[in-house]
Amino acid sequence: MKLHILGIAGTFMGGVAALARELGHAVEGSDQAVYPPMSTQLEKLGIQLSQGCAADNISPDCDAIVIGNALSRGNPAVEHVLDHALPYTSGAEWLRDHVLPGRTTIAVAGTHGKTTTTTIATFLLEAAGRAPGFLIGGVAEDFGVSARIGAGKEFVVEADEYDTAFFDKRSKFVHYRPQVAILNNLEYDHADIFPDLAAIERQFHHLVRTVPGNGRLIVNGEDKNLKRVLEMGCWTPVETFGIGDGYDWSARLVENDGSAFDVIHKDAVVGTVRWPMLGRHNVMNGLAALAACHAVGVDVASVIPALANFRSVKRRLEVVGDVGDVTVYDDFAHHPTAIMTTLAGLRARVGNARIVVAMEPRSNSMRLGAHADALAPSLEGADAVVFLARPELPWDAVKVIGALRGEAIAVPDADALIAELRKRVHAGDHVVFMSNGGFDGAPRRFVEVLRDHT
Repeated sequence: MKLHILGIAGTFMGGVAALARELGHAVEGSDQAVYPPMSTQLEKLGIQLSQGCAADNISPDCDAIVIGNALSRGNPAVEHVLDHALPYTSGAEWLRDHVLPGRTTIAVAGTHGKTTTTTIATFLLEAAGRAPGFLIGGVAEDFGVSARIGAGKEFVVEADEYDTAFFDKRSKFVHYRPQVAILNNLEYDHADIFPDLAAIERQFHHLVRTVPGNGRLIVNGEDKNLKRVLEMGCWTPVETFGIGDGYDWSARLVENDGSAFDVIHKDAVVGTVRWPMLGRHNVMNGLAALAACHAVGVDVASVIPALANFRSVKRRLEVVGDVGDVTVYDDFAHHPTAIMTTLAGLRARVGNARIVVAMEPRSNSMRLGAHADALAPSLEGADAVVFLARPELPWDAVKVIGALRGEAIAVPDADALIAELRKRVHAGDHVVFMSNGGFDGAPRRFVEVLRDHT
């Protein structure tokens, strides 16, 4: 079968492309913007990529078109598919029909931490000798790819609440029908498709409805919004996780920065995690992954030591350079809670050293201004912020800049951002680039600027 994937450069659709290629299908694809790390992965797989979603990028001998949720009516490629009655499907449906049948599916849902938690669970299953399949919304450092079929029974999938496609407005995760589902957390996001928090809670409950009675729900016991979701009805055994007492799976911090913690299951210590990850949020991610692996029969005590070598995912506080005693990170955080917890974890590690943030409000919710009021408080952990306020940003960044506690400036483009950073950054600083997009290659460009002046 030959597939054309529209929106192939997105992390999810790029993963679908990798799985299809591994299954022996011929794959080509197109997207409006193609950039690393997904473009690098796809090129290594020998997948032909076309810039722009134009009708003539679709080869006439394609058997099916897989359409990503970034494309809508009016897009030339979409209109071509419809006008010529070409067979089409969504990425989530393709995964359900061609990869998940016969597998034990572990789905990882939540506003934050999906990618990291999916990667941890996959890493633990690999350490247990399970050879899992996976689809992760990023390139896992320990596997070098974002997706693989796997030889084992388990398949771990990052389960996104975003809508499926222009023709299917349900959340992607309702297609997966998992045996084990992690509900990591729940906050308001995706302001472009959800009118309020209650609408997202209903989608999460649709996921809960699909988990069988002999399956397992692994639920953040600290999250009141998830509690409301379960109160809508639950037919599956629930195990809770949290930091402190009162949960089925608990963590007791050994190091305040989250780099070491005891894992407690039903009042018994089963092991101590010592790993390179930082922050309370990653402790929660690790607990959830351990509980999910236990649910499919893994002896978690035997795999906890493996986490010492866990390398996470690209663009999750990824160090991209250390030049002249300046450490530069590339981070995907784009929701105020994720920004705050990421900076808190870094602060616990670096102490009084200066943290400088380069911030791009790029997600749909950010650009629509849904999180504008929460942005300044989320950046409280930064000593200086250079804020990329592109001319097309539909809200005024001055209010956010004025509310920041440290140095702050808004700039109109990535070139100006790099120039401002060059003036403000000193030896000993930690510079964190935060965006869920390509950021015009700014993190690595800034590293090169530092090298040129060292």
